Amino acid sequence: MFDAREKIALFIDGANLYATSRALGFDIDYKKLLVAFQARGYLLRAYYYTAMVEDQEYSSIRPLIDWLDYNGYSVVTKPAKEFTDAAGRRRIKGNMDIELAIDAMELAETVDHFVLFSGDGDFRSLVEALQRKGRKVSVVSTLSTQPPMIADDLRRQADHFIDLRTLQTEVGRSPAEREARLARRAEMEASEADGQD
Repeated sequence: MFDAREKIALFIDGANLYATSRALGFDIDYKKLLVAFQARGYLLRAYYYTAMVEDQEYSSIRPLIDWLDYNGYSVVTKPAKEFTDAAGRRRIKGNMDIELAIDAMELAETVDHFVLFSGDGDFRSLVEALQRKGRKVSVVSTLSTQPPMIADDLRRQADHFIDLRTLQTEVGRSPAEREARLARRAEMEASEADGQD
């Protein structure tokens, strides 16, 4: 599937990967993710795409974005749009598909193997366009959930499909790490609450 001589680029649809790993019951360790793909070939770039609500005082995703930015990822963000749906519920919309597709097409002459972390069927046309340029495309998502997190036409179009569950031991945080992180976060929130009194 991978050739050690290939130039690889990772394209991570952040919201989609987060939802997929959650559905599978584990967290991604992004440092391990880089190491795993550096072992498969020459990792040229690793892009992470996400929309962010800008006017919030604190964003739960901000620490991850900052960490990724300082640790080998090219982070691409844009402001999310906030709206009220027909039922009066507050909704947030932030689609990064166009940004991801443009970046991938711009690298089509340089990268041999694209690895797309998304199950979004909208990316089928991008995969097909990259293949027409002679590039290999692997898609990472899962069929292990009900319903599957990957669109069938995207999976069929890809040169290779990698079920995220098969990468869990390589790129997943151990349950002990997750518990320790949650405990630290609870301690920090408790100390902040004490400081506000």
